[in-house]
Amino acid sequence: MGKVIFYEDRNFQGRHYECSSDCADLSPYFSRCNSIRVEGGCWVLYEKPNYMGYQYFLTRGEYPDYQRWMGFNDTIRSCRIIPQYRGSYRMRIYERPDFGGQMMEFMDDCPSVYDTFRYRDIHSCHVMDGYWIFYEHPSYRGRQYFMRPGEYKKFSDWGATCPTIGSFRRIMDSWY
Repeated sequence: MGKVIFYEDRNFQGRHYECSSDCADLSPYFSRCNSIRVEGGCWVLYEKPNYMGYQYFLTRGEYPDYQRWMGFNDTIRSCRIIPQYRGSYRMRIYERPDFGGQMMEFMDDCPSVYDTFRYRDIHSCHVMDGYWIFYEHPSYRGRQYFMRPGEYKKFSDWGATCPTIGSFRRIMDSWY
């Protein structure tokens, strides 16, 4: 069972709210978020309500201030638990929107999209199996984008403001 606890102040102080399921609007429960304790599951936190804005992927552990989860600010307004998955992983990335241009299929993590794909931009993607995280920079750094099975015809479909993806990896069963 997944559970995350949001705290208004650093070091797990101040008003707090416990959550164990998806929540499209956390604003009634706290005004800011400066620390988080993940007691179970893997979670994606969003800067804005309705799963919009900056995305942050968190696994079990303690995050005493927002810099620890690579946060850009102390605003968390929605969250989603990532279902546990034990199957195979498969994803296709494309250099152009609507699944156009060069395509590559992946079943493993990719620490550098450019070294593997020879492009820095991914304009569309089809996730066939598993859950993945896209990262803005190589070596799993920068802005994060949660990718679940489905078709993404353009980069804005996964919440990005530009098509640059530096790396990506699978969300593994062992992370739960």
